[in-house]
Amino acid sequence: MSTKVFQNPLLNPGPDPWIYHHTDGMYYLMVTKRNKLVLQRNTALSKVAQGEEKTIWLPSETDYFKANFWAPELHYIENKWYVYFTANDGGGDDTRRVLVIENSNEDPYVGDWELKGVINTERPGLDGSVFYHKEQLYFLYAGYGHFPDYGSAIYIAAMENPWTLKGEEVLLTKPEYDWEKQGGMAINEGPVILKRNEKLFLVYSASTTWSDDYSLGMLTINEDDDVLDVNAWSKSPKPVFSKNVEQGVYGPGHNSFTTSPDRTEDWIVYHAFTNGGENNPERSLRIQAFSWNEDGTPNFGRPIGLANDIPVPSGE
Repeated sequence: MSTKVFQNPLLNPGPDPWIYHHTDGMYYLMVTKRNKLVLQRNTALSKVAQGEEKTIWLPSETDYFKANFWAPELHYIENKWYVYFTANDGGGDDTRRVLVIENSNEDPYVGDWELKGVINTERPGLDGSVFYHKEQLYFLYAGYGHFPDYGSAIYIAAMENPWTLKGEEVLLTKPEYDWEKQGGMAINEGPVILKRNEKLFLVYSASTTWSDDYSLGMLTINEDDDVLDVNAWSKSPKPVFSKNVEQGVYGPGHNSFTTSPDRTEDWIVYHAFTNGGENNPERSLRIQAFSWNEDGTPNFGRPIGLANDIPVPSGE
């Protein structure tokens, strides 16, 4: 094991972090910047926020969706780069949608990014993500609606191409438990897929992002089952990653997943606060390795405090 160590956070502020480990050996990082889309990259996971930085998208004054850019995700699909991000017109939730931009250059820092459009979801929403399964591309997002008892829920739909949905949207999870209803609103958001051990795990964030009790929930399905069949998914009754008061970590959530440089370790990427209650500062970017249980499910452990030395990812 390496004797080199690092400490969290990697970036402060660093809300809604997304890290993608590409075949070129680079780690690409995106976080919420609100008025622009920015890429950062490095060959070292623990130093990804110290690497080369480039602004790839700025809205124009004539753009309708020009405000409140949230939760950008970089994906590489069929030899092209795509960024999915949330935006609105500067107004309320009803105008919030998921947009996608495309770059066909082999290097996402080179070439032009083109706005492909607004994802044709049935409802306003945020936190769009995509994944391939059995040669089909699927879209996940947190959709708003006029619900009597919750604010957002997670939907899935098949995709005709990386910017167009086809078929019906299926509601996969809505807030049901008390731990999904903290901070004054009942929320399920930030869906992301993790595949391993002949299973798919949909890990999502629950409760309000400003709450100490913002945490991660999880749905599980066997890889041979139909991901559009809500009854094929099972929902964990308790959070799978939550606050660690003893080490001063509050509101851990809005995660992504990546691997060590040699791809032998799995790492969870998330944001969290260092203080509880109303004295929360900005959300900062943290990473830590995780393991697997005997039943094939992920074991994320507990979020690690900022004073802890963490061995650098294997191969770094």
